Amino acid sequence: MSNENKPVVVVVGSLHYDIMVDAPDRPRKGETVAGYAWRPKFGGKGGNQAVAAAKAGAEVRMAGAVGDDDFGTYLLRALEAGGVDASWVERLDGVGSGMSVAISDNGGDYGAVIVSGANLQSSLASLADESLWRDVSVLILQNEMPEAINILAATVAHKAGATVCFNAAPYREMSDDFLSLIDVLIVNAIEAEQLCGVQVSDLASAAAAAEALSQRFSAVVVTAGGDGVVGFRRSAPLINLPALPVKLVSTHGAGDVFVGALATAIAAMQPFAGCLAAANRAAAIHVSTKSV
Repeated sequence: MSNENKPVVVVVGSLHYDIMVDAPDRPRKGETVAGYAWRPKFGGKGGNQAVAAAKAGAEVRMAGAVGDDDFGTYLLRALEAGGVDASWVERLDGVGSGMSVAISDNGGDYGAVIVSGANLQSSLASLADESLWRDVSVLILQNEMPEAINILAATVAHKAGATVCFNAAPYREMSDDFLSLIDVLIVNAIEAEQLCGVQVSDLASAAAAAEALSQRFSAVVVTAGGDGVVGFRRSAPLINLPALPVKLVSTHGAGDVFVGALATAIAAMQPFAGCLAAANRAAAIHVSTKSV
């Protein structure tokens, strides 16, 4: 544990400068929609999950990469403001930082396009730094970094005695070598279907997907949007939690908040049901709060 007696979480992942657009609807192919407003926002699944874990009470260390541009400066400052130690984030000369454009509609849903930039350019030599892994309990990974980086990070994390939590977002084909390193798999309805072929439309089908995925992973969490979340661990009863009733403002970033809060609770060695409840609660607060 750290000097502050906080659980230590390491995040190896993406950092994006997000441009958020508020509009009545998302455009169809060939359509132009007049929006209401736009604003810059700190993002990237890795960065969002790191800040969420820090907010949930963890000591968080971030390893990733940004470019030598204004976006990179913004991202590093935002990590610091969010309580994340960015000492292991590399700044790459002559490379643009990752960025995205996300459109949030009146219904609270969104769509986004990402340009990965520096996230795909670094070898992340910082993963060999022993200080990154000191007292670590949990490693968080996602699919916005190259698989080779994820394999290296998971391998080092296991040697350090950490639990590897993997958020398979966005979905892509993954090697058996990587999948064998995952301790806790976290997926939404779409990702669950892509991984196991079970279509998720409610909590019952989410449970079926979790049970199917548990044949390969020792712990599985399937989020089903407004329906709730299901968690399944081998040799333990299935956990089924309905979504908390809140007024929806925006779903943007809710999955990342869920992952960060879940990982922090796991790092704090809470019971699995308590970990799911904490993450469910954090996501509910997020989707009912106007982001800035």
